Amino acid sequence: MKEQALREVLDSLTLEEKVGQLVQVTPDFFDASGAITGPMLEWTMSNQERYQSGSVLGTTEASQVREIQAQYLAQSRHKIPLLFMADVIHGYREIFPIPLALASSFDEELVQAVARVSAKEAAGEGIHVTFSPMADYVKDPRWGRVLESNGEDPLLSQRLTAAYVKGYQGDNLKDESSLAACVKHFIGYGAAEGGRDYNTVDFSDLVMYQDYLPSFRSALEAGAKLVMTAFNSVRGVPISGNQSLIQQVLREDLAFDGVLISDWAAIQELIAHRVAENQKEAATMAFKATVDMDMMTSCYQRELATIVTEQHLEHELDEAVWRVLTLKNELGLFENPYRGLDKLVATAELQEQAFEAAVKSAVLLKNEQVLPLQKNEKILLVGTKVATGDLLGAWSCVGDTAQTTSLASAFQTEFPQLTSIPLAADASDLAEKWPEIQTAALAADKVVIAVGEAGDEAGEAASKTSLRLKPQEVDLIQQLSQLNQHCIGVIFSGRPLVLTEVVDHLQGIIAPFFLGSQTSGALAALLSGRRDFSGRLAMGFPRHEGQLPYSYREMSTGRPETAANHGQRYLSNYLDEENDALYPFGYGLSYNTWEYQDITLSQEPLTKDAPISLRLTVTNQGTQTGSENIQLYFTDEVAQVIRPKIELLDWQLVSLAPGESREICFVIHSDQLAYVHQDLRRYPDSGRFQLHLGKNSREILASFIVEL
Repeated sequence: MKEQALREVLDSLTLEEKVGQLVQVTPDFFDASGAITGPMLEWTMSNQERYQSGSVLGTTEASQVREIQAQYLAQSRHKIPLLFMADVIHGYREIFPIPLALASSFDEELVQAVARVSAKEAAGEGIHVTFSPMADYVKDPRWGRVLESNGEDPLLSQRLTAAYVKGYQGDNLKDESSLAACVKHFIGYGAAEGGRDYNTVDFSDLVMYQDYLPSFRSALEAGAKLVMTAFNSVRGVPISGNQSLIQQVLREDLAFDGVLISDWAAIQELIAHRVAENQKEAATMAFKATVDMDMMTSCYQRELATIVTEQHLEHELDEAVWRVLTLKNELGLFENPYRGLDKLVATAELQEQAFEAAVKSAVLLKNEQVLPLQKNEKILLVGTKVATGDLLGAWSCVGDTAQTTSLASAFQTEFPQLTSIPLAADASDLAEKWPEIQTAALAADKVVIAVGEAGDEAGEAASKTSLRLKPQEVDLIQQLSQLNQHCIGVIFSGRPLVLTEVVDHLQGIIAPFFLGSQTSGALAALLSGRRDFSGRLAMGFPRHEGQLPYSYREMSTGRPETAANHGQRYLSNYLDEENDALYPFGYGLSYNTWEYQDITLSQEPLTKDAPISLRLTVTNQGTQTGSENIQLYFTDEVAQVIRPKIELLDWQLVSLAPGESREICFVIHSDQLAYVHQDLRRYPDSGRFQLHLGKNSREILASFIVEL
């Protein structure tokens, strides 16, 4: 529809009809069941109000969308199609690795491909908008929603967030296989105090601009059409009612002119925050903050028309409705309200992409010559994750754990001499099954112990104070290590865990996180050596919960602990634990050995107009084709505000056959060394910088000094 025609649609709407476009409901309002992702509030609507609503969230299949859309259009005076939205976080029906796992691939092309095929499948089921990607900067795995994040590094998050947006939206939003991306949660949700979901957030504007905004900027530059507000407060005001923050930062600094939607019931929750006395005050705060869509509360539906009339906000209402109508038009809904329905993606295409993503996301943390497993070996597979389909992780949309292949099934195909002994999810049957386990462990060449979090132990409303395995799982590992010296832990989780109780009892450790529908097949391929590990941690594993929040990007202090003064008093350290992570950001092993040679830095000076280059030759000295992640870090020696001791500058992925070598070149521009100053502007300083070429954020192979 052309702009003039769309303007005519807007002008033809009554006040109540305009308000309706800003109201989002679930399928339950149309007598159809939907996916519930928040508390249901008491809310009744008249038929007229129901058929003025602008959007629906939580449908689960194409037939449901078709029925609701047809019902709505038959009743609606202006036939403005409904928008259908869903949490397509890591797949729709075919489930891919959770974002935190996928981030461990460090692979922008892979992330974009996963988002593209996820969009195709969801669009075929009638979805128009996905509440993804999550751009929250995170450094506290006690917060369950780190599962949806891209990890602890802002640069990695920026690049992967943009890749998600490009994948979901494709080259043309009118393409019926595309989804509009809603980037979330603006802003600071990942900094909830104590890692407790929905909790207060308190950080400086400098920290917000330095760490928390870049991924949102990246998503919007990639074209994201919607932004979702966070549940938390910043500057003392909950985001959904924070007019100054949204206007200054989102609308002005980030120049966002698209649809801003609240999270589930967030406008109503302004009352619980005690910044609004009633629904009218809550609706007023949110509307003046330019929140365009009220997700699952009656605040706008009941109060907004009165607010607009009393406060003469007709122009602001038209602007909000215009943003919603524009989104519907960009999606092509006026031409075809049933866009994409039933255009299903081939199952083989989905499964192949999910398998590749799973293989590239798993991280090998430890291998003392116990992997890969050999086909002629006697393998014992034991643990709480052996026979379950609970391998998808939270936010798995309509993925079905009952249809997910178990580890036992996939491993039986891969390893003919496999013995599987599954335990209950809580390992409550460990004592009962111990005699059988003991006998099998003594007879086995190697023992694979599959344990970890249940799918609902991570994600929203899944905060924890303890990040350790269940006591029975720890007992299982420790007891088995006394019977067999070749124990491998496959430890599932939606977040980094504290593994200090078991790390010395295992000769091999794999962190798959949650890898999705193809988990079992991917792990069978990896453990057998048919495929090599290439994942590198996007978020480090802490030694103890007392370190949290933690990031490898720790700031310089006046009393830093160094190798020279390690263990002394009156330093920024702990009496009872090391400062760093057990397994740091960027860490991961592979079966192959990778040699870095001929590392050289170009001799020309680095200026604001001329880059420099760092070159090296990488050789695969292993016995199989594999991928290496070459990581480049930097340190700003002197800055106008405190800066991290080390931070990621760039990385490159290279896939090489056995014996193959390749020259790698990093081109370093001055703007890559920029940071946010006290005036909240981002630019580089002149001065000295250290460049660090490394295997991960801790294992540095070569360092260079450069001057800008």
